[in-house]
Amino acid sequence: MQQTMISAEMRDKAGVRAALTAFRAGGRIPAVIYGLDKKPVSVTVDEKGMLSILKTDPNAIITIKYTGGEDTVIIKAIQRHPVSGKCTHFDFYRISLTEKIKVKVHVKIIGECYGVKLQGGLVEHTMRELNVSCLPTEIPHEIVLDITDLHINSSLRVKDIKAGKAELLDAPEQIVVSVTAPKEEKVEEPAAGAAAAGAQPEVIAKGKKEEGEEGAAGKDGAKPAAAGAKPAAGKPEEKKPAPKK
Repeated sequence: MQQTMISAEMRDKAGVRAALTAFRAGGRIPAVIYGLDKKPVSVTVDEKGMLSILKTDPNAIITIKYTGGEDTVIIKAIQRHPVSGKCTHFDFYRISLTEKIKVKVHVKIIGECYGVKLQGGLVEHTMRELNVSCLPTEIPHEIVLDITDLHINSSLRVKDIKAGKAELLDAPEQIVVSVTAPKEEKVEEPAAGAAAAGAQPEVIAKGKKEEGEEGAAGKDGAKPAAAGAKPAAGKPEEKKPAPKK
């Protein structure tokens, strides 16, 4: 477990927004130190120094020195800007190196999974952090899981994991990582009415129908008038004289 030391500056007007904004603009992050039945202390810490600690080990044991005292702490909580993601506030929790504490530890998976490489499966990393209880000096940097031998439909549960001297607090049957078969895409079948319509497409028999129409049209190629239709305008119909007796 990494142990490091940083310096902090005391701050007044702990809840004044303008003051907090000024601290952040100057590269210092507001923070509070509390725990072990001691009075909370409001401070600011160097942004670059804290980012370096977070990158190396978020569960590092930190000794904070400030005017009038010092405390051994761990990072209990971090507030971040909702858009930029930058750290805007730290909660530091005082600890005793001889008393167990509860912390979250990052889970890292390694290895080329058999179920993915040779069976076409998919890895589902369900739990990315595990809750543990241990002495501050025994907090694992991270919990590493080798998934090389995992086949399709197999998994690693909390009960299968070793975390050194730390005690795992999560339910033993909880799945941490598993390999599942890829889901098949369902092809929607057409509705019964649509299927029936598609089974009997409308066909227009061009050949004989056109010939029939052509024959009925007469010598001059005119089509016969529809039933009940008025005769076309033109010469009036000539009446033949009655035969003489």
